[in-house]
Amino acid sequence: MNKSNKRRAALLYHAKPTPGKIQVVPTKKYATQRDLSLAYSPGVAEPCLEIAKDINNVYKYTAKGNLVAVITNGTAVLGLGDIGPEASKPVMEGKALLFKIFADIDVFDIEVGTKDIEAFIATVKNIAPTFGGINLEDIKAPESFEIERRLVEELNIPVMHDDQHGTAIISSAALLNALELAEKNINEIKIVVSGAGSAALACANLYVLLGVNPDNIIMFDKDGVLSDDREDLSDLQRRYSKGFKNIDLKSALVGADVFLGLSAGNILSPDMLLGMANDPIVFAMANPIPEIDYDLAIATRKDIIMATGRSDHPNQVNNVLGFPYIFRGALDVRATKINEAMKMAAVKALASLAKEHVPEQVNIAYGETKLNFGREYIIPKPFDPRLIAVVAPAVAKAAMESGVATHPIHDWEKYTEDLLERLGSDNKMVRLLTNRAKMDPKTIVFAEADHLDVLKAAQIVYEEKIGFPILLGNKEIIHELKEELGFDAEVPIFDPKTKEEDERRLRYAEIFWKSRQRRGVSLLDAQKWMRERNYFAGMMVNEGDADALLTGYSRSYPSVIKPMMQIIDKAPGISLIATANMMMTNRGPMFLSDTAINPNPTADDLAKIALMTAKTVRMFGMQPVMAMISYSNFGSSTNESAAKVREAVSYLHKYYPDMIVDGEIQADFALNPEMLQKKFPFSRLAGKKVNTLIFPNLEAANITYKLLKELYNVDSVGPIILGMDKPVHIFQLGASVEEMVNMAAVAVVDAQEKEKRSQLSKI
Repeated sequence: MNKSNKRRAALLYHAKPTPGKIQVVPTKKYATQRDLSLAYSPGVAEPCLEIAKDINNVYKYTAKGNLVAVITNGTAVLGLGDIGPEASKPVMEGKALLFKIFADIDVFDIEVGTKDIEAFIATVKNIAPTFGGINLEDIKAPESFEIERRLVEELNIPVMHDDQHGTAIISSAALLNALELAEKNINEIKIVVSGAGSAALACANLYVLLGVNPDNIIMFDKDGVLSDDREDLSDLQRRYSKGFKNIDLKSALVGADVFLGLSAGNILSPDMLLGMANDPIVFAMANPIPEIDYDLAIATRKDIIMATGRSDHPNQVNNVLGFPYIFRGALDVRATKINEAMKMAAVKALASLAKEHVPEQVNIAYGETKLNFGREYIIPKPFDPRLIAVVAPAVAKAAMESGVATHPIHDWEKYTEDLLERLGSDNKMVRLLTNRAKMDPKTIVFAEADHLDVLKAAQIVYEEKIGFPILLGNKEIIHELKEELGFDAEVPIFDPKTKEEDERRLRYAEIFWKSRQRRGVSLLDAQKWMRERNYFAGMMVNEGDADALLTGYSRSYPSVIKPMMQIIDKAPGISLIATANMMMTNRGPMFLSDTAINPNPTADDLAKIALMTAKTVRMFGMQPVMAMISYSNFGSSTNESAAKVREAVSYLHKYYPDMIVDGEIQADFALNPEMLQKKFPFSRLAGKKVNTLIFPNLEAANITYKLLKELYNVDSVGPIILGMDKPVHIFQLGASVEEMVNMAAVAVVDAQEKEKRSQLSKI
């Protein structure tokens, strides 16, 4: 993406459709006069009086216990510096978004218009009764140290300056594991730190608590080494000032075990790296350009253990691994502060998690066959769904053990279940899907690229490196639209109707005719049809001239699926084509089948649809828990529609006994575990969270997914075609740009899977 387009996209994202990134949403009913009288006057007086009697009741009757303030004065915004409180607000809203999507914590962002320490502290103290915790953000040092120290001492709720402690906690976990792999003792290692700001000092302080000898830490800032003759150092920096005065970074690194970089890009040269001890540990965390390029470092030292702040390299030190879950644990026990014991608990939880078996969902998300603890995996990945259930309880337990918890947890199993339930509808699956596509992007034919929205989607796919678009349509229109969008990348453009494509079109027609000549298709028919973009695009994928295909934006589904089914074979062992939609609901991703193709499937068809859908659910790294939906519950009706569902389930139970599937069952029982357990405890779904629904007919499935999408603003990915031998996917008529981008990611992942299957079949 060029600079102009990137700027425009960023501004549009923050401005449309509603300015900003967060909003307040009611959590109680408000439809009737009774609801409103309970919400406000006169009913609101009752909880007010209860809180007046006992201030701790504020957690029982208000949102305080799940509300954090992200507070700044905008004096040290990452990469932007002192830009002021108003200009920092988009960053604070972004932090609020991360709190919500990773730990389900609500946030008010507060931008304070003062640089005066006392005024800032007074402001925060005066508003503190509103909140369960305070996250200080982007406040310049050394003021940030004093502000945090005072607020921690003077408030009775958790306070943490994430810029300092977030990086310290994550890098400490990485350090523990790196030292284990390098077989080095923490109390003997020599560390060189480039950078002496708040984050570097917090890292050094936490490393010392872990066991590093402070005399073995040499720290540099932009003016050189922190030596004891310098008069410009703060009290906190003086802890790491040493007797040497003229030593430079290269000399300091000779024999060093660890380099910690929180400074500027490209300041660590290969020569400096070569001077370090065996198995050097390098945390080059300047962003976006690390202190040394990852590939250069790996090429220079084969024995290196390296981490950066970047997501495109192994071992990303990302604060999102820490702050959401640290505050989650602190809030849940109503801690009065975040102390060193809680930070250390987070460090050890993260370090320990990296050594455990990695869920398939995480392997899939990062395009890995199998992530294992080692030099390229010393800290968990940010998309690891276990983080909330590992780090938050560790922090909560440490708060209890260190005496700062005022609301202890007794049932840890239930607490863990509650934490996992909080993950909800935050579209993690879409992020995982997109991330996986980027690991191995494929060529994608956009068959209707002369439509503005389709071209927008193709542009995003290209610029986000999800895939490599091939554009089909009227070239003149496509070039005009590209210019309008600022889409200046050179990508292939084909118009099947033009003479330029005669050779390719005739070749495709010949191949298609030979495959269909005994099914009533003449060579003339084939040549005529190859002028149509969907036939042409289908042949491109079929013949390997493209990896995947997307179409359907401007035409009805039946008219688009027909040429695909004529051109593309079914996958080996498959006798039925179907579709599934992945819906991002408030209970997590839900897969619905068949939403687009089979009007009235038989019992045999339903079993096949269930098997194909289960395979797709696993492709997304999830274990399918499948309900076969009907208006009937376990034989309560003898109607043909219910009977065929029952027959399909019986078949699956007999021949696929390990599948978690049951029915026929009504949708409310399938989705309500308490109801199901109470009424039908014998069901294989009892005690489980259903994530896949197989419907008795197309009508029910299609209506359900569209009602969810429109009435509840549930994001949908699909329809995802199941059972074809090539990655061909069809949008619903008039799909949004976002839906098309998501489908492009699906198409790429589908292509990756089919390529893997093809390679395995040749072994």
